[in-house]
Amino acid sequence: MFFDEARIFVCSGRGGAGVVHFRREKYVPRGGPDGGNGGRGGDVILVVEPKLNTLSFFRRKRRFRAGEGSRGGGNNKTGRNGADEIIHVPPGTVVRDEATGEILGDLVQADQRLSICKGGRGGRGNARFATSRNQAPRVAEKGEPGEERWILLELRLIADIGIVGVPNAGKSTLLAAVTNARPKIAAYPFTTLQPNLGVADLVAEVSLVLADIPGLIEGAHRGDGLGFEFLRHIKRTRVLIHLIDGSATDPRADFSQVNAELALYDDHLAAKPQVVAINKLDLPDVEARWLELEKEFRVLGHRVFPISALARDGLRELLFAANDALSQAEPEELMSEQLPVYTPGSDPTKFEIMRENDDGWRVIGEAIERAAEMTYWEYDEAVRRFQHLLDRLGIEDALREAGAASGDTIYIGEHEMEWIE
Repeated sequence: MFFDEARIFVCSGRGGAGVVHFRREKYVPRGGPDGGNGGRGGDVILVVEPKLNTLSFFRRKRRFRAGEGSRGGGNNKTGRNGADEIIHVPPGTVVRDEATGEILGDLVQADQRLSICKGGRGGRGNARFATSRNQAPRVAEKGEPGEERWILLELRLIADIGIVGVPNAGKSTLLAAVTNARPKIAAYPFTTLQPNLGVADLVAEVSLVLADIPGLIEGAHRGDGLGFEFLRHIKRTRVLIHLIDGSATDPRADFSQVNAELALYDDHLAAKPQVVAINKLDLPDVEARWLELEKEFRVLGHRVFPISALARDGLRELLFAANDALSQAEPEELMSEQLPVYTPGSDPTKFEIMRENDDGWRVIGEAIERAAEMTYWEYDEAVRRFQHLLDRLGIEDALREAGAASGDTIYIGEHEMEWIE
């Protein structure tokens, strides 16, 4: 089974906690603070593995977590960094954020890497809080939480040439005739329900990678007949072999229909170079109407090649014509998916205050929630430091203006505290 879509959950590692520790040695009565920092959490990284050609691995595993950073130690020892979570994907994988639909990356080159979740930084130990006025601080930080998100993986096959046409035009037969690929072949429409890849050797050191794209029907650009699943694979190709069923009632109409679907899905698809071939010349009625068909397509400005994929006639000339078109194709057509222009994110210091049902108040904000998660609530100095942060961000004044009174409960992330004037 060919899998070209996957939805996975990824989470980077939390940073290790910094520690409160003091040097204690004989003959060193005032050793001072020496609590070390926590280690950094591991990242989640996608890496292109050329040997892969589907996303089937993600049927069995859909959740990935990087390692957490280790806790710091005395004597200014920094904790070990968490292990990165490496996820291998096939070349041609487009990565999107499920929540926003934003393209995070387009992975096409072997060993290309994309970090999609950055590990949390390690918390600072009390040695980092020592000053001339506070030489024995009893304050440290817990590690920063990691990032988590659901992402969508979409595979687009990477091939030199895509074979397109209406259902039952003989695309799979052509691919099997010129390569070692073994797609399913039968005498009925929609035999091919998944793209197939094959390599054709022309002459020494010259080979073509061909992709057999399942047949396109009217409305494919809207998703009819699994159109979206088929059309996206054509975007990677540089040249198209447009295969036409010579035994069809109106081959010219079939040709126009497929080109219309390509243009409606993406303007760039319609602009790709096309090599047109009339298939099934082994049938007597097709051979009899060949001159008429050749004249019709010549009027449209296309040179057409008479072939029989079943009898393997005319295939060499077709492949050399496709290779000539490939050598003249613009290199820019190989460029990966255009990524969005960077725009600054929202201000992390911004916050919002909401009333809770139990007469409490909830403070929502990226910076303050992260600070609450990293605070050691068992140390008085750490609590005072957090209170100073509330004042510096303007949260205390905002709570007073909202009507908070002594005894009210304040919720910040997973933590709750009592408001005291």
